[in-house]
Amino acid sequence: MLGLALAAAAPAIDPAAASGVIDDSMAGVDGGTDAAKGPGYLECVPYARQTSGIRIFGDAHTWWQQARGRYATGRTPRVGAVMAMQPYANSELGHVATVSRVVDSRTILVSHANWSPINGRRGQVERNVTVLDVSPENDWSEVRVWYAPIHNLGTTHWPVSGFIYNAKPGTVKDLGAARLAATSASASASAYPESQTPPLPAKKKGRHGDPIGAIIAGTY
Repeated sequence: MLGLALAAAAPAIDPAAASGVIDDSMAGVDGGTDAAKGPGYLECVPYARQTSGIRIFGDAHTWWQQARGRYATGRTPRVGAVMAMQPYANSELGHVATVSRVVDSRTILVSHANWSPINGRRGQVERNVTVLDVSPENDWSEVRVWYAPIHNLGTTHWPVSGFIYNAKPGTVKDLGAARLAATSASASASAYPESQTPPLPAKKKGRHGDPIGAIIAGTY
């Protein structure tokens, strides 16, 4: 009933002034009874496993620890990597999402399940939605995530453990925040194999050249 009430009230919410209460209480909550889930309900873990090919099982908050010694990990988003989010607020089991595009040093698109309630129903898939890095050091340790009921990024700063790559440990070089920040706003990791490092184009000035500054200025 809470999800239905929130969905019905969504059009009246001003995204610029949206409170973190909504996404704190609803986003990324994998759990509940089978009756509440119903047919077609999909949690984030099996969807991330399907889209990334990473064969880790168990609750989302265990993925980062389970990946050690089995998969390459790092702080740099790459297409096909799984972003492992820590438990926070009412998201007691954490959350996992697969990176579908790298837009710029602060912005990626992800595909994931059971984040936003869609038409009042949880357990739905969202493809290619925005995630914004809001960490002070641009190390992707804190993110804001697109939240469908307000048609905008949620205001909560969700803690992230890092990214899990579908590769053996030590075979993928983590580019790091400094390297990532130097890439063009138009560069996408999908254009390069994981074993290769994309070239460093000249920095471009544009609308999303400084997304954090743009958010502060209210122009993002």
